[in-house]
Amino acid sequence: MEWLTNPFEVGFVARALWGGLLVSAICGLAGTWVVLRGMAFMSDAMSHGMMPGVAVAALLGGNLLIGAALSALAMALGVTALTRNRRLTHDTGIGLLFVGMLAVGVIIVSRSQSFAVDLTAFLFGDVLAVKPADLLVLAAALAVALALTVACHRAFTALAFDRRKAATLGMRPGLAQALMIALLTLAITASFHVVGTLLVFGLLIAPPAAMTLWANRIPVIMAGATLLGAAATAGGLLISWHYGTAAGATIAALAVACFFASALAALARDRFPFRPSPPERTLNAPVHQNPSGGRAQRMRAPRGLLRRSRRTGRRALAHPARLRRRRRRGR
Repeated sequence: MEWLTNPFEVGFVARALWGGLLVSAICGLAGTWVVLRGMAFMSDAMSHGMMPGVAVAALLGGNLLIGAALSALAMALGVTALTRNRRLTHDTGIGLLFVGMLAVGVIIVSRSQSFAVDLTAFLFGDVLAVKPADLLVLAAALAVALALTVACHRAFTALAFDRRKAATLGMRPGLAQALMIALLTLAITASFHVVGTLLVFGLLIAPPAAMTLWANRIPVIMAGATLLGAAATAGGLLISWHYGTAAGATIAALAVACFFASALAALARDRFPFRPSPPERTLNAPVHQNPSGGRAQRMRAPRGLLRRSRRTGRRALAHPARLRRRRRRGR
């Protein structure tokens, strides 16, 4: 037990655990819609598109979260504007802005001589550097994400499965898409502190994708994704403490490992489905327990319903047609 509890008695490791749990909950809420809507490439582009905003905020001494949020929002608005052109597909607009924003970020970083350490933390995360103020920001982000998910649940559900059906039902799919992108931006902005932008998929995509193989209801997928992300966070911190690995990368690797384990288990379930053996058919009637506590008695079928087979010599229930003929003869 000490192997499991000793690392979390240290202050910065305990804060890292709480930060990872909050991020797991946020990514569980947003990642479910990303998986159901098929926005994985969009979320990848947005996570890398934050680089110019973070670089500018770091060089000017501003808040990295605000810079990341503004950059991701600009990325989302640019994708929306480009995809309105029918000659450009959705993936084409995302790819163009993805490369462009990443190139601008690298250019800004190359102009600075003292941004190497901050860039490493931005790309790969620094969960062990989470501060109490960061926990408050993550808690507020979780509250906003939860409120947005509950308020827009019907619209998000209709949009995730059929955009035209959502428009027919009056769900305003354009507004729902914008709010879903805002939720995704919130999740990516909040999680890059923990696992970095390159590894944000570990908590945003892997747990919800693992749960979709086992659950059909969206709230169940969200709850299961949150639990899987929390388990990956705790396990990653333990492995990082005892074996000296990078904490953010270990958390992301465990989350992806959970997905592959879930996929293999689902494959085994589909390949070898569990089929309970049917109850044995007996010629005798079922045994009923005597209410007085005495010996169990067998209930006998009424006379005339049983016949003896000429071929096997066993007694069995008579055919309904034969019973009807017997009744007619009796009349």
